[in-house]
Amino acid sequence: MNAFAQFRAIGVDCRIVATRPDELPSARLMVDRAIADLDAVASRFRPDSEVSVLSVAPAAGAAGTVTLPASPLLLSLLDDALWAADVTDGLVDPTLGAAMERIGYDADFAEVLARTAADSPASVGDGRSGRASTPGPRSTLSELTLDHRAGTVTVAAGTLIDLGATGKASMADRVADELARTLTGGFLVDLGGDIAVAGPPPVGGWAIAVEDEDGTVPQRISVTTQGVATSGTDRRHWQLPDGPHHHLIDPRTARSVPHTWRRVTCVAASALEANTATTASCVLGDAAVTWLTERAIPARLVGQSGDVSRTPGWPMPARQDRSAS
Repeated sequence: MNAFAQFRAIGVDCRIVATRPDELPSARLMVDRAIADLDAVASRFRPDSEVSVLSVAPAAGAAGTVTLPASPLLLSLLDDALWAADVTDGLVDPTLGAAMERIGYDADFAEVLARTAADSPASVGDGRSGRASTPGPRSTLSELTLDHRAGTVTVAAGTLIDLGATGKASMADRVADELARTLTGGFLVDLGGDIAVAGPPPVGGWAIAVEDEDGTVPQRISVTTQGVATSGTDRRHWQLPDGPHHHLIDPRTARSVPHTWRRVTCVAASALEANTATTASCVLGDAAVTWLTERAIPARLVGQSGDVSRTPGWPMPARQDRSAS
């Protein structure tokens, strides 16, 4: 019988499932360590994290770029982020941390929600973080380069890296693989909806609940080696004087994407690939179904009115969703 542990870390709900109950305590220790490493490297909310230090470093070149040493983990996470940017033609962009702060997401989400609409983007953005104000958030993706041999990362001065779209998924993949290599049995690692599996699956595969906004489960799917991810506008949203905002940014506008999809769930070869597809889908809006279909990515998309669309390959539900595509 599978054993599991559920807990909250880095602002999200996390879960570990092990097919061997005796391996769960060791698995939990390894996942805790991996999450701590991710937080130390990629948290936008810690002044001592690598991405924060990089964003406040003074410009050190005529081109206005900054080059600093980077840990192997940061370089690896940035490799994954640049891959996601490449395969989505920039729809998933790791250089928009400043844009995220400008719309109010500059602290743990619980703190963001606790603020009132009287807080302005200016008061909750660069002012609280201590970063110098810039003319306006923009993508600096073309200026982000890595040098693995030298162990450095180069970015445009003032760029705040945001690995929220890919970092948890990358870490879920990494730690699931590590668990399967070093422990006995199969493992599922869920970091805030980015789900990776490794090792021998349980009989019938890993059962994944596909939740709707209200917490109901209209469908469960089964995977054996694939990753699963969910993104959407239904949970991380807040109100400011200039209107509603949420955490999904369109790199073309540096603003929250229009509320086309409340929730998108994708199945892919890894959690990273699934997360990349869900994030790109939210940015694409109505064009997402065609984009996913052309790439043979199974997906379930829930629109603002609750209507459900599915792409080819998505498993049909055991019982009908509230609305059929």
